Amino acid sequence: MARQSVDAMFSYISYGMANLNGTFATSISTEKVIADARNTVADFLNCQPDEVAFGPNMTTLAFSIARSLSSFIKEGDEIVVTELDHRANVDPWLTLAQDRGAVVKFIKLNPDTYSLDLEDLDNIITAKTKLVAVGLSSNVTGTVTDVAKIISKAKEVNALSVIDAVHAVPHIPVDFKNLNCDILLCSAYKFFGPHLGIAVIAANLFQKLLFYKLKPAPQAIPYKLETGTQNHEAIAGLSGAFTFIQSLGNGDTAKARLQTGMQQIEEYEQELTKYTENFLREMPEVTLYRAPSPIEKTPTFAFTIKEINARDATKWFAEKYNMCIADGHFYASTMAEKFNIMPMGGWIRIGFAPYNTLEEVELFKKGLKEFISSHRK
Repeated sequence: MARQSVDAMFSYISYGMANLNGTFATSISTEKVIADARNTVADFLNCQPDEVAFGPNMTTLAFSIARSLSSFIKEGDEIVVTELDHRANVDPWLTLAQDRGAVVKFIKLNPDTYSLDLEDLDNIITAKTKLVAVGLSSNVTGTVTDVAKIISKAKEVNALSVIDAVHAVPHIPVDFKNLNCDILLCSAYKFFGPHLGIAVIAANLFQKLLFYKLKPAPQAIPYKLETGTQNHEAIAGLSGAFTFIQSLGNGDTAKARLQTGMQQIEEYEQELTKYTENFLREMPEVTLYRAPSPIEKTPTFAFTIKEINARDATKWFAEKYNMCIADGHFYASTMAEKFNIMPMGGWIRIGFAPYNTLEEVELFKKGLKEFISSHRK
């Protein structure tokens, strides 16, 4: 978490936590904290402030939205998901399909390119399709999907499009209006903030959605999705995360600094990526699950080591080098099944952020060589 985010949360908690709609100073300031955060999300993702709703996490928001979409789905309708995605952008829609008797179709994974196979899109998205859910980028392989093609096809048949941008938002600029999707989901903890889910829903759709609510609770957008008292300190921390991103950019407006800040992040991370990708591809004991050029990718690497359990490797790195390297399926369990990687503990995954350095990359390289050498049979 960025220092600015920690400071914003501490400041809010220290100087007065309060609920909304009061006449007293701490209630009024809390309302301003939330409004400021909503406005900054709108600048960051290029949407309207009243299209932005907050929640505990992306998964909880997705399940709430799925339930609200039940009136849009009838028996025999089709819902499209993918084999590449995190299950948070699969299972809410599978649950919706099960509840309404809809048919589920999968956009398949191309195992040679670690990307979605879009060749058969005309047969997958049809006149019966009512909802298409796809990730903007994979949290495992880093693959950035050509969602524009998928969204365009969904629009042709009047289907709703849901974009999981959780992994994409920390690494590449994301523009809600330009994507032309109906729903976009992301999480603040991925871009240097606290655990907080964010849903952006196009206003014309948002107005139509009904959510389970307490009778006196607001029914207007975006509040209709925000059940109960929100995590106000986390929302304050979200604004702090944006302050950090702005500090990396330049321009006369906060929006310009956010945009240029993200451009700086992307450029810097791609520099680190070049040093790492070639190294991993050249290691004979390593299998790298990463799309070839020119497919766009985030600075995220998933790999396995021949005859090594992933947990043994990550534990070794933690103990010997104090490196935070993760292992497992990362909730992309369909893809994990396709590649049959779970018998060896799943993938080993590393990724870069603006705080990483070239020196850390070199230390990882040194460590990986040492680990493989010490575990050769």
